[in-house]
Amino acid sequence: MINLSTQSTLPLPPGRLGLPAIGESISYLRDPAGFIAKRQQQHGNIFKTHLFARPTIVLIGADAARFLFSNDGQKLEMTNTPNFEILLGAKSIGVQTGAAHQILRRQLFQAFQPRALENYAIAMEAVTRRYLQKWEQMGTLTWYEELKKYTLDIACRLFVGVSTAADESLEKVYEAWSEGLLTIPVRFPGSKFDRAVRAREELLARFDSLIDERQQHPSSEKDVLSILLVAKDEAGNSLSRAAIKDNILGMLIAGHETLTSALTSLCLLLAQHPKVLEAVRTEQAQLGFPTQLTQETLKQMIYLEQVLKEVLRIAPPVVRSGSRKVLESCEFGGYLIPQGWDVYYQIPETHQDSQIYTHPEQFDPDRFSPERTQDKQKLFSHIPFGGGIRECLGKEFARLEMKLFAALLVRDYKWELVPGQNLERVVLPFSRPRDGLKVKFSRR
Repeated sequence: MINLSTQSTLPLPPGRLGLPAIGESISYLRDPAGFIAKRQQQHGNIFKTHLFARPTIVLIGADAARFLFSNDGQKLEMTNTPNFEILLGAKSIGVQTGAAHQILRRQLFQAFQPRALENYAIAMEAVTRRYLQKWEQMGTLTWYEELKKYTLDIACRLFVGVSTAADESLEKVYEAWSEGLLTIPVRFPGSKFDRAVRAREELLARFDSLIDERQQHPSSEKDVLSILLVAKDEAGNSLSRAAIKDNILGMLIAGHETLTSALTSLCLLLAQHPKVLEAVRTEQAQLGFPTQLTQETLKQMIYLEQVLKEVLRIAPPVVRSGSRKVLESCEFGGYLIPQGWDVYYQIPETHQDSQIYTHPEQFDPDRFSPERTQDKQKLFSHIPFGGGIRECLGKEFARLEMKLFAALLVRDYKWELVPGQNLERVVLPFSRPRDGLKVKFSRR
């Protein structure tokens, strides 16, 4: 037990810790959004609970995010579930902390600099056109499942130079691995976690083969793997093979699952708001439908940028941030944040702050127009990619893929929602409509 009385006379945040050992974990997993909403209504933007065997403090709002980001790596430190630590690997940036995290981040960022993104855009456009044509031929589809295939194919092509469209077995192995990230981390033959560990070993073996091949026969490929093989830190040190493999694996989940969620939300919200869709199409026409979507042409799509920001505000792919362990007791909002506890911040509720966003429940891309810029009123009021020292490394990669996909989609295609489906939002592991977004898809 932590002796709080000797640390501070400040009170703990309101809330309750629930049952011994399991706390309030079952209530949270049953309905994460409802769990948070109910306690926010009862206690405000800071409250205590007990989740996944850890006493936890939940923080909501731009001020809370600022507190967390400014203390990250000092009084607070990233912590992960056993699943993530085992399945991502010890060298993954997701589990690294302190100086090691910062050095690794600078090395990995070399794969997401503007010159690299310019090269990725060419491959992204070609793959996107192929999938749009495929969906046109299908006619009716469950878009979430198809978008998962699309984003995984792009991630594999641009990260390791392999197409999952041509290698379906890779897709199956990846799915077995990713399914273990949010399951019970107990390994016995046939369990989801056991299958995930075996899938990780198989994926790493494939990465080993690709690295051997690149080292024996250097190619002109400019994918992430090629960049990381020659990346060096300030002291001239290269990344170890283990670090490259663990981080490619982490990038696959980050560059695939979250993008699938974001693109599904984009497609759903545009279908539900035809005036916004028409305005996006009008902007494309005004720009003359540029044939090659370079970084420069994409920058001119100002209204589309507003739409994408609003999609990420109203339906962020990740509903809660990674937990932080409190290394040193501190204070926020007049409450004690005790050493040894966990804290995390809620992204959706931060995006619903009516003091920042007028009618936050409405889908209104104009709130991000140059005249209004509601998100600029307070730092960290729009945080779909997190912030601080752990802001999403591939943020610009994600924004590039979303924008390029949206531009090509709205120009030449139309889609209608299939009636009678359940569009209720499921938020774990990533935000998506319950029935996967069933649509009729055709050329305009």
